[in-house]
Amino acid sequence: PVLLYCAGGNRSALAGRTLQEMGYTNVQSLAGGFSAWKDAGQRFVVPRTLSSEQMHRYSRHILIPEVGEEGQLKLLDSKILLIGAGGLGSPAGLYLAAAGVGTIGIVDADVVDESNLQRQIIHTTDRVGMSKVESARQAINALNPEVKVVGHETRITAENADEIVSQYDIVIDGSDNFETMYLLNEVAVRQNKPEISSSILGFDGQITTIVPGEGPCYKCIYPEAPPAALAPSCGEVGVLGVLPGIMGLLQATEAMKLVLGIGETLAGRLLLFDALEMTFTELKSRRNPACPVCGDVTSQHSELKLVGSAS
Repeated sequence: PVLLYCAGGNRSALAGRTLQEMGYTNVQSLAGGFSAWKDAGQRFVVPRTLSSEQMHRYSRHILIPEVGEEGQLKLLDSKILLIGAGGLGSPAGLYLAAAGVGTIGIVDADVVDESNLQRQIIHTTDRVGMSKVESARQAINALNPEVKVVGHETRITAENADEIVSQYDIVIDGSDNFETMYLLNEVAVRQNKPEISSSILGFDGQITTIVPGEGPCYKCIYPEAPPAALAPSCGEVGVLGVLPGIMGLLQATEAMKLVLGIGETLAGRLLLFDALEMTFTELKSRRNPACPVCGDVTSQHSELKLVGSAS
């Protein structure tokens, strides 16, 4: 059937008669229109749309067919967690805020140091000594006041990781130590949350996206952390200032694609960047069925525990 309706029912009735005269059958008009439907207490949903201000702010997104108004609404509804407001979290946070991500959570227990300013562009000289969370909040809200910034002025630990991660849709890992990387991997897999992991050192960066059920987890790619002597920190050997900007923006790009449900992510792929040679190298990776985090045995064990606890 063809159902027509308007505000009061008159125009839809006229349109219905016109369609019948043209040969259409089974044409019906809603008596009394939408007003009568609403007054009768019937259910209805008012389509959500962007405000005129949002249409203007995000107009370059809306022009892209893969984004459009519907995609922009998805971004506005999304909640993304940044682990660290440092080199990687700085560009990721700023560009996600500019893109209109509705809620950005930031986990960081440090304060802004002058040595951070060579690469951590979310902070400024006049905010040296301020907590990184508060400094990042000010920068994000100066760029886009609509964004809700949730600060977690703490280090991510086994005691608080599950509770913090559970509040968000996607995790962007900008941490600088393997202990945190492995912890976040376990929590993200357990909660079925996508995680975008990146690391930087000197002139080199790497990034992968972990989507539980769709590819390997971090433990599959790196079963064991390398010895400390083989994995020095940026504080020990340095990092090119622009490098975290490049890798952090790739993390933000992956997060936006996940929110929008478009394109191909880096799940199952490790992307390596060499700034000196200006080359990208892609390495394929597979899920390890025996992985203690995401493997088949782990999944079966979790399922059995779940069934047992419910009985």
